[in-house]
Amino acid sequence: MYRPGAFVEDDHEQLAALIGASPLASLVVHAEGRLLAAHAPLLTERGDDGAIIALVGHVARANPFWSVLGDGDEVLAIFTGPDAYVSPSLYPSKQAHGKVVPTWNYARVEARGRVTVESDPARVRPYFQHLTEALERDQPAPWTVDDAPDAYIQKLQNALVGLRIEIDDIRGALKMSQNRNAEDFAGVRDGLAASPSLSDRAVSELMTHNARLD
Repeated sequence: MYRPGAFVEDDHEQLAALIGASPLASLVVHAEGRLLAAHAPLLTERGDDGAIIALVGHVARANPFWSVLGDGDEVLAIFTGPDAYVSPSLYPSKQAHGKVVPTWNYARVEARGRVTVESDPARVRPYFQHLTEALERDQPAPWTVDDAPDAYIQKLQNALVGLRIEIDDIRGALKMSQNRNAEDFAGVRDGLAASPSLSDRAVSELMTHNARLD
């Protein structure tokens, strides 16, 4: 993806946080002469040094996406974080010189890697169990796979296929008005914070806690 210098985000701690907050990935593969896509939540796997080394998840066995995959095929995973329209009216500099135009703030992560497909029902359970544990962690009363009857979970295992993507390259784009001066940055941050839109307010939070002014 295109990433102007001010918006480059390659810190794996930050990338993992963005994925953890928005784990639903768009998976894209080129197979049989065409592009195919699927959508699935994925869990990051970290190395000893904290680097993201793999993405792990599952898709429905009924989904034709997995059937065109061979072990070692390249897959692109796209994670979409919060985004917001930025009106020129949020820039104080609009009053000073008027040389402002609309734009869009957003957080995105793209990962490319080689996939391994686990189609054996007897070996699929860890793929959805670990994901469930991660997503349930902050619930008041976390649900676990063991809460469901064994026969039901067995049927679930028969209906799922595990995917593990070994990362070759992962990069993020965090476009949060870092290219504006401090006054314009604050105007956007505060304007989005006052918006009724949940996504607008999420962008304001990212601007407050993560974006770096150059």
